[in-house]
Amino acid sequence: MISGPYRGGTNDDPILIKNNLEKLEEFALEIFNKGHVPMVGEWLALPLIKLAGSQKIGDEQWERIQYPIAHRILEKCDAVLRIKGESKGADQDVKIAKERGLIIYYHIDEIPAAEKSLTIK
Repeated sequence: MISGPYRGGTNDDPILIKNNLEKLEEFALEIFNKGHVPMVGEWLALPLIKLAGSQKIGDEQWERIQYPIAHRILEKCDAVLRIKGESKGADQDVKIAKERGLIIYYHIDEIPAAEKSLTIK
């Protein structure tokens, strides 16, 4: 999972939030090219938040989904890439990941290529 600032440091400015999401997503292709499946929590959370009827960031539906989905994703992840920037949510992701014994990376270059999987014929 790629974890870092989404809402943090934006004062809920939609342009700054969009920029933060793009920063998270910048790492996805390189992680994929290393043989892993990249995941950004917002890829799953945002459509669900919309479907739940959220009217604005931080409302009841947003809070009900945004952070809990990241915690559920962590149940299926092998590691977390914590990118730079202040983020209470990302810090919580790292805390939970450590409790679950997951590897925490702080730089994309730390992530090794995935081992080749066997092809079943």
